[in-house]
Amino acid sequence: MLKVIINGEDKRVSPGSVADMVRALGFQPEKLAVERNREIVPRSMLGEVMVADGDMFEIVHFVGGG
Repeated sequence: MLKVIINGEDKRVSPGSVADMVRALGFQPEKLAVERNREIVPRSMLGEVMVADGDMFEIVHFVGGG
């Protein structure tokens, strides 16, 4: 397990890609904006960028409505 910070909270996640991590958290990667270590991860790269021990994430999910 890797120790990361997600939206200010300490979490333990399995090794894998950012897309794998957000799916495990119950989100759909295509409906998120993800910042890793203060840099935006392009949605097209979520499946390629690997989570590392100590990473800090800010995850924002989009909500429809109007």
